Amino acid sequence: MRWLSLRLRLMLVFGLVALAAAVSASAIAYWLNRDAVLTRTQDAALDDFRKSLKEATDPLPAVPTCPELQDAADRMADNTQKYEVLLIARTEGGGPCTAASADDLLTPRTVPESLRSAVDRKRAVAGSNTSPYHLYWQRITVKGTPYLIGGARVNGGGPTGYMLKSLENERQDLNSLAWSLGIATALALIGSALLAQAAAATVLRPVQRLGEAAHRLGEGHLDTRLEVSGTDELANLSRTFNRAAERLEKRVAELSAREAASRRFVADMSHELRTPLTAITAVTEVLEEETDALDPMIAPAVQLVVSETRRLNDLVENLMEVTRFDAGTARLVLDDVDVADQVTACIDARAWLDAVELDAERGIVARLDPRRLDVILANLIGNALKHGGSPVRVSVRPVDDELLIQVRDHGPGIPKDVLPHVFDRFYKASASRPRSEGSGLGLSIALENAHIHGGEITADNSPDGGAVFTLRLPMDASRLSQPDQGPGQGSGQGAGQGGGQGAAGRSDARGEGEGRDAGRRGPDEGSER
Repeated sequence: MRWLSLRLRLMLVFGLVALAAAVSASAIAYWLNRDAVLTRTQDAALDDFRKSLKEATDPLPAVPTCPELQDAADRMADNTQKYEVLLIARTEGGGPCTAASADDLLTPRTVPESLRSAVDRKRAVAGSNTSPYHLYWQRITVKGTPYLIGGARVNGGGPTGYMLKSLENERQDLNSLAWSLGIATALALIGSALLAQAAAATVLRPVQRLGEAAHRLGEGHLDTRLEVSGTDELANLSRTFNRAAERLEKRVAELSAREAASRRFVADMSHELRTPLTAITAVTEVLEEETDALDPMIAPAVQLVVSETRRLNDLVENLMEVTRFDAGTARLVLDDVDVADQVTACIDARAWLDAVELDAERGIVARLDPRRLDVILANLIGNALKHGGSPVRVSVRPVDDELLIQVRDHGPGIPKDVLPHVFDRFYKASASRPRSEGSGLGLSIALENAHIHGGEITADNSPDGGAVFTLRLPMDASRLSQPDQGPGQGSGQGAGQGGGQGAAGRSDARGEGEGRDAGRRGPDEGSER
């Protein structure tokens, strides 16, 4: 990610722009200087050759001898432009005579055929063309050295002359120029990199501070603010961030106050309901014991009152437990638990032995809170029995450092649109059955109890039919203990709908409601499906 950072991309853009500009400028400068140097050199050499050819051949007879022609070539080669000369003419006998100032360098074979043809071609004299023969030139390379070669035929009769001038000095000058332009390009790149670094530091430093502030704000530090200076776009962005953070802090404070008030209301309401419920429960127990002696017309009403009183008592206990999770006061009381014995005790206490198949080896010992594990198992198995189909199969096995418990029923399964909501509080899958024996909090409480251990519960459908609830718990929940906790105590995190934090300490006595009379009335019921 560092190689894809905005700083690097900014420097690359600066570098590419500078490289393109420097290379373009250097290339243009090089070609302009190259053209100027070569044009100046060849014009000077060709002009001197034209004059020298005329001055050297004018004194010659119409048919010169070879010594005369050689003498003329030597005189022409003695020049300031330092070029060699080749003269070709016909002698009195009709044979060709060749005179060269440097036999080892300039010979008839050195002259390109194309240049020789152009020099010997006679053009018609008419209009703007006043001479039948003209001077031609081209650049060639001989043994790795660049040369300028030119040739012309004397108008009015006379020898044909060729000149050969070395361009080695010009090539060295152009190479020096190319090196200078290359160094200038490199310096331009270095300068652009420094400018890009300075620009990146100027532009990206406020952006980096803004990113760090956003990160702190995301971590919950709502008092994070940025120092604002200037009136540019980045300063306006910082001001906007500060205003947004201020509004967010105010809004979160309002929501936190409302949430705290809601938790206090639910807790206070639950506590206030316990006193009349205690009296009503005592009366309903007496009425239940006297059901056989009551008028048959009154007995159904008494049974309804008894069942609804128990349901209301369960709801109050569940609300108090949920309030403890939301307030972060739920506690773990850890102990070494034989998981197979714990599952057997849960099933036996609720008279489910005939409806539940247990697949668990004895000797699997985990350090957990046995009461909360019982609550989880009672809700998962009870939910499977009520909404699924018998037999319900419970399998227990250790996987690495985790305890894996699966509860599978043989019912119709859970609809796909219901699966994401099975652990939601008060969720009822069927709108036609808004009323049921359960409170709609059982699976939510089970999930909170799993979270406080540092575990998780997931729901899915088996490929062979039926729903499967998978409980994962650590084999040793004491690793969640805080440094100030005593032996045998631990804490975890509740991450269900309430999002409460588990804390270390001893269980509240009111938290025992899920299991104290489970043998008589069954588990807390969860979300219907």
